[in-house]
Amino acid sequence: MKDHPIMVLITAPGNNSARAIADRLVNERIAACVNILPGIVSIYTWQGEPSEDEEVMLIVKSTQGLFADRLVPVVKEIHPYDVPEIIALPIILGSQDYLEWIAEMTGN
Repeated sequence: MKDHPIMVLITAPGNNSARAIADRLVNERIAACVNILPGIVSIYTWQGEPSEDEEVMLIVKSTQGLFADRLVPVVKEIHPYDVPEIIALPIILGSQDYLEWIAEMTGN
């Protein structure tokens, strides 16, 4: 289902890059809404070395049909990381009014 609602998680190094991504996704109707959550700590291995960074988390509400062809390319174009986290989770249940709003805002 291309219009199935999804929630996409994206980490970013700070509010400026997160805001640029959020603004573009919403302005281009790729996302209905983006929440920016500050103050997360990411612990990971990068290029064989343990790493730890403070980041912000974007929670993007969109649809499955927009993910691969529109959302991912826009994020990769703007994002400062070589390999940004861009993962989608299905929204299994939700308020029908909210799910319809996501569809309306993203043109699905």
